[in-house]
Amino acid sequence: MVAAPLPPRQPPPLPPAPAGIAAPAPAPTVSGPAKVALLVPLSGANAELGQAILDAAQLALFETPGERLILVPRDTAGTADGAAKAARAIIDDGAKLILGPLLATEVEAVKPIARDAHLNVIAFSTVTELAGGNTFLMGFLPRQEVVREVGHARERGLAHFAALAPNSPYGRLMADALRDLASTSGATVTRVEFYDPRAGDTAPAVKRLFPEAGATAAAAPATAGANGFDALLLPEGGARLKQIARQIREAPPGGKPLQLLGSGLWDVPDLGSEPALVGGWFAASPPELRASFAQRFQVTYGRAPPRLASLGYDAAALAAVLAHGEGEAFSQQAILRPNGFTGVDGLFRFTPGGLVQRGLAVLEVEPQGDVVVSPAPQNFQDLAY
Repeated sequence: MVAAPLPPRQPPPLPPAPAGIAAPAPAPTVSGPAKVALLVPLSGANAELGQAILDAAQLALFETPGERLILVPRDTAGTADGAAKAARAIIDDGAKLILGPLLATEVEAVKPIARDAHLNVIAFSTVTELAGGNTFLMGFLPRQEVVREVGHARERGLAHFAALAPNSPYGRLMADALRDLASTSGATVTRVEFYDPRAGDTAPAVKRLFPEAGATAAAAPATAGANGFDALLLPEGGARLKQIARQIREAPPGGKPLQLLGSGLWDVPDLGSEPALVGGWFAASPPELRASFAQRFQVTYGRAPPRLASLGYDAAALAAVLAHGEGEAFSQQAILRPNGFTGVDGLFRFTPGGLVQRGLAVLEVEPQGDVVVSPAPQNFQDLAY
């Protein structure tokens, strides 16, 4: 367990940093540097990710002007009990804000402890039921990805959707989001199929999605493909995603080309090496800012950052900005800044209900690398989804 504030150190020369999180910097009212806790798993199954989040947070403080904040990391060991002990220890040490923890069970354990101490928590979980009160969730929310993708698809004239998803909480969440968003946008969801994520082969689910062409074609809307839909949501990743995409490509032809829609699980390097996925769309953070962060992380630490490391950077940079704010630096009013902030994952702000709202881009999978086909909004006035 790391039990002391990190000493300042000089990083190696870095490529130019992005504009980063921007906010007015009035005369600070905090007397002396404020202690901010970072609760991450530095031991246990998620220790590698926890260390990367910590490293990214340190990098943010190197790149953020001013010395108004002391970052105090604590090891949660990836357990609820470990997170609770870490939270109590850091509160006793005088922390004014808690960043993290990572897992839902950890957040659930920390939330009441922080509430009783009148501290706010900016956690990295995506379990929306944990948001609210003193807890703000900074993790990437899958529903917002569906909102962005469906909005872009509707702009491109697609109106009939389907989903092929794992029979898991994540898969059902994505399918429900598709149904909700389609109905509110005047579109329809004609088919939803689930597969057992433990099964070795998804071919039976793909076959159910594409029944015998004749009967389906007779019932298909005139503007849809012969299978009854013109866009298919595939919230899957890795080897399983590539397997499904190949099986879909080999399914009976349906006339109109089928537009594949992805999820955050598609946001990985070299996805375009699978020909069956080329042309698919998925919503993600603006790639330019994140690529710059990844380069600077690589230069500093000698390794590439995992995808979620950027949460540590933006959380620490946000805390540094709040430390320079007027009034109570880490209050809910300060965290709920209406114009939001800009970090290495793009534009974001928090809602009064404790959920993060992000400005996402839409990317298209290409063999040479993903291409932005719909840029992320520049401010929340432009956020139309």
